[in-house]
Amino acid sequence: MKSSIISFFLLARRHRVATALLFLLIFPFLMPYDALSVNILIFGLYAVGFNLLFGYTGMLSFGHAAFLGVGSYLAGFSIVHAGWPWWAAIVVGIASSSLAGLVIGYLAIRTRGIYFSMVTLALAQIVYYAFYKAEDWTGGENGLRGVRVESINLPGFSIDFLNPLNKYYVVFVFVALALWFVSRVLNSPFGAVIEAIRENEKRAVACGYDVARAKLLVFVLSAGICGLAGALRALHLSIVPIDSLHYLQSGQAVMMCLLGGMGTFFGPFVGAAVFLYLEDVVTNLTRYWMGVVGIVFMVFVLFFPKGIWGTLVHQMERWLRRQGRLS
Repeated sequence: MKSSIISFFLLARRHRVATALLFLLIFPFLMPYDALSVNILIFGLYAVGFNLLFGYTGMLSFGHAAFLGVGSYLAGFSIVHAGWPWWAAIVVGIASSSLAGLVIGYLAIRTRGIYFSMVTLALAQIVYYAFYKAEDWTGGENGLRGVRVESINLPGFSIDFLNPLNKYYVVFVFVALALWFVSRVLNSPFGAVIEAIRENEKRAVACGYDVARAKLLVFVLSAGICGLAGALRALHLSIVPIDSLHYLQSGQAVMMCLLGGMGTFFGPFVGAAVFLYLEDVVTNLTRYWMGVVGIVFMVFVLFFPKGIWGTLVHQMERWLRRQGRLS
């Protein structure tokens, strides 16, 4: 039994994308209802985008809701105002969020630490109010309505997108592509550069790396992934609520990342699952659900600083090193 667990862990560690996707394939059958599974999948992707910047590069942004919201709204505009197909709307959502990431990142990376966090928050709030005031296009406080996709038409067959389980697996395809992309980035020389920046930025500069350029690039990549999550959320909800751009959404990304384990590959999905499942259960018991979730969050920050998944992985690796099975 012990040997099987060790073999499985080492195999999962070596093939992290395949392991994550195998679990996500069966995930909807573990949840009480399919719509919750779709939400967790989308917000897990959003947290993955944030984790690329925070967990792997060490840059704490308080403004990532801007990219989730821009991706949602621009995808929604493409369908509602331009009449474009769903796949074009997703491309527009990713491109627009990446462009927003380029602009915000260019301004924000000139600062460090808490100043960087505050600049991203301020710029994200500017984006929020810009969309809030553009009522003719965004619907203002009522949100953008009519982002309706009833079916996904592919060569030879059609998928009923209103069916929650079908919707889950359509979203799963995009999540799988995004996870493969993130894994390729992390395994590349560029991935080593951003982790070097996280560990010691001054040493990375001394080694000859263009730190400013690397920061900007990872910021844009992070924004693009969050934009994909936003576009998928717009298709899922058939509406883009204005709170997609609110700073509370940025806070949720931070909480999900810390709950699951920042700087881990699968941690963001664990964090998203715990956060959204707690929200779903506790809201049926009390209207003060945010207080309950806040207490749970504080417990994990105090006693499990590596997060749920991060702690499990760390303990397993320590045990394997003591057994001589891991260098």
